[in-house]
Amino acid sequence: MLAAISRYGMRMVPDAAQIVRQCRERGQLVQGPDVAAFEEEFARFLGQGHVRAVSTEYGRMALLYILKSMQFPPGSEIIVPALTFWVVPEITRVAGLKPVFADIDPTTFTLSPAAMERAITPNTRAVLPTHLYGLSCDLDPIMALARRHNLKVIEDCAHSLGATYNGQMVGTFGDASFFSFQAFKPLNTFGGGLAWMRDAELARRVGEYADAEAPPSEERVRKILRGGWLQRTFIRPTVFTFSGFPIWWACSLLNVKPDVYLWEKVRSLDPVPEQYRGKFSNVQAALGRAGLARLPEFIERTRRHARILDSLLGDIPGVCPPRIPSDRTHVYYQYCAYVPDYRELIRGCIRRGVDVAPMHVDVCTRVGLFGWNGPPAEGADKAATAVQIPVYESLADHEIERIGRTVREQVLKQARPATAV
Repeated sequence: MLAAISRYGMRMVPDAAQIVRQCRERGQLVQGPDVAAFEEEFARFLGQGHVRAVSTEYGRMALLYILKSMQFPPGSEIIVPALTFWVVPEITRVAGLKPVFADIDPTTFTLSPAAMERAITPNTRAVLPTHLYGLSCDLDPIMALARRHNLKVIEDCAHSLGATYNGQMVGTFGDASFFSFQAFKPLNTFGGGLAWMRDAELARRVGEYADAEAPPSEERVRKILRGGWLQRTFIRPTVFTFSGFPIWWACSLLNVKPDVYLWEKVRSLDPVPEQYRGKFSNVQAALGRAGLARLPEFIERTRRHARILDSLLGDIPGVCPPRIPSDRTHVYYQYCAYVPDYRELIRGCIRRGVDVAPMHVDVCTRVGLFGWNGPPAEGADKAATAVQIPVYESLADHEIERIGRTVREQVLKQARPATAV
């Protein structure tokens, strides 16, 4: 029997266990010199600006600190893509601001400059472009609009560390940006994140918010590390085949979506949940330093996998693999493609041991928490029909080929007319 392949993969440096052990032996799981070294190396990787690692578990705290530090008048409007994780607009509300949704370009899944322009009002103070799935937004027109209307630009880089636009790293175009280091992100430190700021004074204010948090307990850090290792074990094909996959297979028969239970429940985040609090720990920074050194290697391997999928899927009528404009590079946090019948494709692939799923971010104009009564987001609605195909770097090339062939066979099967009886 072939092992089942999970849609999620986790980047781990080969010496991760040794790094954790050395930090523990030195008594530096929680505090130590690696945090400052990680920040310095990250700033050097991006090439400019000021950075600050934040939070024990959630990179979204970097966005909260940035918004508070920008000191906008209460109720100011922040333009947010209609297609993003619901937490992003909710954090703007926690900061006392009003998210206003603008549609996306369904080809790139990123903020439409034309929709952004339509969303600007006299009360708009900032725009929050999300570089979704590992591909940059169309930044030249976004930045031009921001300059024309005197808007701050805060880039959401949770999916896109290492991606470029016209040769420049995403996260370095606007006034600030934020990154996430949760387990399945491009850089994995089992949680936490980082804020990037162009201006030294803004960086100082963000640093004050980060410094105000208490260090996590050593037991909390140990628990985060244990949880990360368990997740990694759970999604390995040899384990996933007998653990999570039978649930996925049964749900495909019942037309039920089990993955809704994997993600954080949509709810108000005001007051900020206690688990969001805490400083970024030293052992996380040590893991981040090792991961950052290997990031180009990780990205290139994932791109090779994407090229394999492109070669297997690109010639099928009705299938649209990710499209990359010539001015951008893609790091493939997700490989999202349009297919003729995504529901049937998902069922067919899961029954053959390949965990394909619909995209896992939110069409925020549909999320009841926000009570949106503005224009519909047709681009985001279309994007919700794309499927997420496993592409992560820890898979072997032959596993990627199997994934591509499985998707190809299922699409072609759908296209064949039923045999007359």
